[in-house]
Amino acid sequence: MSLPPDPFNDPRDPNSTGGGTATIERQEERQLIEPGDAERFAHYVRKEKIMESALTGEPVIALCGKVWVPGRDPNKFPVCPDCKAIYEGLRTGGGGGKDDGGK
Repeated sequence: MSLPPDPFNDPRDPNSTGGGTATIERQEERQLIEPGDAERFAHYVRKEKIMESALTGEPVIALCGKVWVPGRDPNKFPVCPDCKAIYEGLRTGGGGGKDDGGK
């Protein structure tokens, strides 16, 4: 009585019909900017809205119009340039446009 054929063919056997290896080559593509990094800014929102969002989980609306649920430390991100321009326009009594006076 003989044994059934070995499905894992012995690679040391020169008469073996399989069991070879192959190398799969692939290029590693690294992105310098992660997806979504363009949207990673600290936005201007009323403090009471931030607190309300923390308690209820409801999204907030920034001065620039971005809607999201805050969850990250804003000190780790640059200030949104649109929010900053709108805020500066509000502080100087402008019509909401960018105020270049004094720069």
